Amino acid sequence: MVVKSLINWVNNFLWGNNILVVMLIGAALISTVASKFMQFRLFGTIVSILTKKEKKKNGISSLETFFLGTACRVGAGNIAGVVAAITVGGPGALFWMWIVALFGAATSFIEATLAVLYRDKIGENNYIGGTPWILKNRLKLGKVGIAYAVASILCYVGVTQVMANSITESIASAYSINQKIVAAILTLIVAGIIFGRGKKDTIINTLNKIVPIMAILYLGVVIFVLVTNFSKIPSMLMNIFQMAFGVKEIFGGGIGIVVMQGVRRGLFSNEAGSGNSNYAAAVVDIDEPAKQGMVQCLGVFVDTLVVCSATAFVILLAGAEKISGVNGMMLKGRELSGMALFQESLKVHIGWIGIPFTVVVISFFSLSTILAVAYYGKNALTFISDKTIINILYQISIILMVYTGGIQQNFFVWSLADFGLGIMTVINITFLSPLIGEALDELKKYEIVLKKEKNMHL
Repeated sequence: MVVKSLINWVNNFLWGNNILVVMLIGAALISTVASKFMQFRLFGTIVSILTKKEKKKNGISSLETFFLGTACRVGAGNIAGVVAAITVGGPGALFWMWIVALFGAATSFIEATLAVLYRDKIGENNYIGGTPWILKNRLKLGKVGIAYAVASILCYVGVTQVMANSITESIASAYSINQKIVAAILTLIVAGIIFGRGKKDTIINTLNKIVPIMAILYLGVVIFVLVTNFSKIPSMLMNIFQMAFGVKEIFGGGIGIVVMQGVRRGLFSNEAGSGNSNYAAAVVDIDEPAKQGMVQCLGVFVDTLVVCSATAFVILLAGAEKISGVNGMMLKGRELSGMALFQESLKVHIGWIGIPFTVVVISFFSLSTILAVAYYGKNALTFISDKTIINILYQISIILMVYTGGIQQNFFVWSLADFGLGIMTVINITFLSPLIGEALDELKKYEIVLKKEKNMHL
């Protein structure tokens, strides 16, 4: 009871008082200004990095780390979180999510670049790293690194439970299947992937397949929705901007709710500032740290500007609107919220197939997140101890959490996820912020390389 009370108190202190929001916004603004708005002025370069064919290497490629980072960022929260944001804050909340992503991308660049700079090499073309390694190798703060790694593991155990429950509940409720059966099947799938054998890490290989498929599926339907509702897009965008700065919201005192919903959901969705994606950034086989920083920077754009926007567009183009005095949104005369609102919105656009499609999307999104945090957690645990048996026990605990979470949601374990992520963010921003200059030096070096490459092609 004492531990539970302490965790709840820390969560209320960090999340309830918006301390993390202030820290993350501050880090985003400082990183953006210090880097001379690199995410805007180098946007073309950032996008082109993943479209260029990389030289064949034996290690993990930038594209593979992009899929790994995207898998962790893009989860069920990209649907449920966005629905919650616009349900409480209205369409204007989406605008503030965009702003957070645009500025938070610079934070992601800084921390990912540092992760590559201060990682450890294991073998000929393999690396391991993340915020704990930056703390140990650069700042000589190994104990703080252990605290960060422990917070990571607590977070990932909680996230695994939440994601597993998202999958089993969506399937069980849609098709009236026993949730225990769904949980057992999901557990076997995850166990098979985690303990699988291959030339490369089986989690990396699986995510290389899952992430593109889930992106094509989801964005394909959203493009169909946009095309078939093309005439409504201008008025929808106008509504988003009006609600973001609306006179009605300002004088009614609602502007604060609109902004905070957008800011909080945006920050917690793309995870820039928590150091989460540093575990992915550090393992790449690459020579320029700043180049990998740009890859993770792009991941923030994809998460919020693409996936979160797609979810919001599906709901808003279905005709759902925020009505003062209700807890949800009105769609065809019914008050709806959460996944029910998303499913019913999809049904408006694509008919009965909207429900099975939602199940497929949630399953892909959640499974990819489970695998990504399993990989991150394995690296975090390696920082604490490199004993094989401890890593195996961690992997078994993840598999058990998939089953127990799949059967029933445990809100205390969910609180552990919030607690872990909160501690990670505080440590990451506090100790990495003084190192921004080192990441910017790498950016300057890489910009010189880019200029030379450009001159060679003239």
